[in-house]
Amino acid sequence: MSGCRVVLASASPRRRDLLDLIGIAHEVRPANIDETMRPRETPRRYAERLAREKASAIATRDPDLITIGADTVVVINRKVLGKPADATDAARMLRMLSGREHTVITAVAVSRGRKLRSAIEEVRVKFRRLRDDEIDAYIAMGEPMDKAGAYGIQGYGAIIVERIEGDYFAVMGLPLVRLVGLMRDVGVRYQFGKLATSPD
Repeated sequence: MSGCRVVLASASPRRRDLLDLIGIAHEVRPANIDETMRPRETPRRYAERLAREKASAIATRDPDLITIGADTVVVINRKVLGKPADATDAARMLRMLSGREHTVITAVAVSRGRKLRSAIEEVRVKFRRLRDDEIDAYIAMGEPMDKAGAYGIQGYGAIIVERIEGDYFAVMGLPLVRLVGLMRDVGVRYQFGKLATSPD
């Protein structure tokens, strides 16, 4: 990767998998930030602020260090669904989403040296109708517990998502086309697994 070092400021295994998928070698250094939503903050602003704060928390003045931060929220009826607190909370979220459309908002931020760029990807997702026993069985698998909206589209949740309109990878947690565009904005060129930096 010709001198480029990439840090993912997230503990999400899905985001790690997606960087691996496109051949970006990286280290994982989760950012420890306060993720409380501010009063009157819109879901879009909230997700983008957290992505930027995560990237900034790990960023250094080292121009060879590229830091990626991301945040995903699920929105239905103007309510933001984060990660469930427990199984009861997961069941509540899944019942709310059952048979209905919702919006997944994923923000991504890239930092390099003094530069920080961010963008948002919004995706419409429709669930099929879920029976209570299906919800219970899905929660028993453990998959919903560390995911916004209590589901993962890339796992067992694949059979509860009826359709999506937008970037599948954004629903997984990292919009790859947006990411590559932001890297270009901070002077990093990606070409099928290889990264090259341009001088500031």
